Amino acid sequence: MIIFRGIHMVPGTLRTIFRAFKYPNYRLYYYGQSISLIGTWVQNIAMGWLLYRLTGSALLLGTVAFAQQIPSLFIMPFAGVLADRFNRRKVIILSQAAAMVVAFVLAFVVLTDIVTIPMILALATINGVILAFDTPFRNSFVPDMITDREDLGNAIALNSSLYNLARFIGPPIGGLLIAAVGEGWCFFINGVSFLAVLACLFAMNVKVSAVRRKRDSVIKELREGIHYAFSEKPLRYLLILVGMSSFFGLPFQALLPVFAADVLQGDAQLLGLLTGALGLGALSGAFYLAARKNVHTIPVTIFRTALLFAAGLGIFALSPIKLVSFITMAITGFGMIVHFNSTNAIIQTIADDDKRGRVVALYSLSFMGITPLGSLAAGWVSEFIGVPYTVFAFSLVCIISALLFGRRLPVIFSRVVRKMH
Repeated sequence: MIIFRGIHMVPGTLRTIFRAFKYPNYRLYYYGQSISLIGTWVQNIAMGWLLYRLTGSALLLGTVAFAQQIPSLFIMPFAGVLADRFNRRKVIILSQAAAMVVAFVLAFVVLTDIVTIPMILALATINGVILAFDTPFRNSFVPDMITDREDLGNAIALNSSLYNLARFIGPPIGGLLIAAVGEGWCFFINGVSFLAVLACLFAMNVKVSAVRRKRDSVIKELREGIHYAFSEKPLRYLLILVGMSSFFGLPFQALLPVFAADVLQGDAQLLGLLTGALGLGALSGAFYLAARKNVHTIPVTIFRTALLFAAGLGIFALSPIKLVSFITMAITGFGMIVHFNSTNAIIQTIADDDKRGRVVALYSLSFMGITPLGSLAAGWVSEFIGVPYTVFAFSLVCIISALLFGRRLPVIFSRVVRKMH
């Protein structure tokens, strides 16, 4: 019966949408991240442009992206163990400072004209290591700032809206800066932007009572976290669904240039419009989730938006009409963000505090570790049946996964109710 309970959007006031702002620590975190994330996107666009300008190689563009993502597969699970051991705020300060140093080093080597391709690859890999280490700490840090679990989903949704806003704002700023002053100053500006988030982190006053004092070996605690996550049925069902959606659903983003150029017979401008439609859907999804008040209905939202994400993707894969492609991209973006962010909120709500870092690390791994593997699989399959049919076939797997998840909703719902009371 839970599956068919209605989900309807209640118009939210600004106070409802931004209710996590009542927590001073979260306000500081949000303000600092709003500046830092824009700087990160400025650096991302500058990094790609610099590499392509120096080499003209699309292969190297993919290699740099791989270098930044692959450390997550090996590091993130262990970082999740450490996120349950240490003061999360202090470790985030260290990781953000390390990322700032990398940005300044990039700026130095480019502005002094001593940059080489091996340097770029090495710094990209270091950035990937920092990100893989930092992500479980940042994700598991949110509940430390939000004392009422009813507001946790709102804070996570606001984080997503911030990320998507930065994705809209940062690249155009980066493009203007590249044309005006060059890539080196883009890296320098990103380095400076980290000062904002560091200042806000230093200004916080966060209790550390949730940090575990137990000290077993890292391997033992990693195994304990994995066993806990997959022995608890609600967590297992959530992690399997998000893993399937990541492996079979998210690789479409790497294949968008093929749809723009070959399927829809367009150019780079069309690719930008498709990406913009995806981002618009994602941004609207983030604000939709932020406006929701009731945590108890989120499991149903996960089920429905997982289906919406997969259905939108399947229609997009076979569409030869540009307008239909734009609409289905927006639908896919909406379903994608609400599905994944809702899963994140529920996982952090029902996971035990002393194991939250490890469980969140497993969740984060689905994006940064599993998705690149899914992209490799999609590329291999597309060699035999073509890109559109590959994405369509993968979307069918996502639909089946969502339907199987729907049968498990009562188990998840009952766990949420127990945890909230």
